[in-house]
Amino acid sequence: MAHIVKVCTKETIEKMKKHYIKSIAAVTPNGAIFSAKSSGVTITAYKSGKVMFQGGDCENEAGIWNGGESAGKEVKKSSVSNHTYAPPSNVNALSFIGSDEAGTGDYFGPITVAAAFVDPSLIEKLRSLGVRDSKELNDKQITELARFLVDVVPFSLLILNNEKYNEVQRQGWTQGKMKAMLHEKAIQNLLKKLGDTKPKGILVDQFCEPGIYFRHTGTSGRRDVPIYFATKAESISIAVAAASIIARSAFLKHMNLLSEELGETVPKGAGSHVDQFAAEVIKKHGILSLEHFAKVHFANTEKAKKMK
Repeated sequence: MAHIVKVCTKETIEKMKKHYIKSIAAVTPNGAIFSAKSSGVTITAYKSGKVMFQGGDCENEAGIWNGGESAGKEVKKSSVSNHTYAPPSNVNALSFIGSDEAGTGDYFGPITVAAAFVDPSLIEKLRSLGVRDSKELNDKQITELARFLVDVVPFSLLILNNEKYNEVQRQGWTQGKMKAMLHEKAIQNLLKKLGDTKPKGILVDQFCEPGIYFRHTGTSGRRDVPIYFATKAESISIAVAAASIIARSAFLKHMNLLSEELGETVPKGAGSHVDQFAAEVIKKHGILSLEHFAKVHFANTEKAKKMK
């Protein structure tokens, strides 16, 4: 089963306990402070400070608590790629659509999802230009590469702004469902754009188990163009790397627009520096302004409200 382990502060674990109070299990595992279940994810907090999130949507549930880790501790994520939808080993020798997203772990800014089609004839050129996992590139490199990619690679880009994100989140959508729907829509848009050109496959940078993806989107694995899933797919597929760069570039652009609106640089991530900035936004523009700038269900909102 997919799982993520975070090492959290005592204060964060106490906040988690209050947050999950209505779903805490009567029986607690040995060494645990509490165990609860939310949206199909089991959350178990241990006296050691470790908190385990287990289940198909574990990454999104754990993401709610970004910024609550102990300093210097590593967040560990298990591989969830051991399934029948693992991509072929020669993925970079085939024409593929890659799909990736950005902004899901950031308190401020939208979620951006891109799907990109790469023909094998382009792979060496893209590699020589430095197209790779966007996490290995700085903002300037991402912006420059994205300018080139959008001219040579067929793609589809979707942006979920914060107002819509907060609206559907309140309607019961998990971030996992939002991502699945965005990925699926971007892929279908790109397939239509390609017309008679039929890729050998589609590779999604995996954020949940395939079965959960299909349930979220109301689709199945039976498709004219085979679909595959892999964690860290941008490191094994140039198509996913290209999509990663396009998505990240769009996220950076929208963060710049938000910064222009506020007259100061909006911070990325979801750490304590973000809490402080959010507190200043509330003080200057009011609590409702966060609907436009942030993913308000993140724990950062409550922290910021206490700071202002």
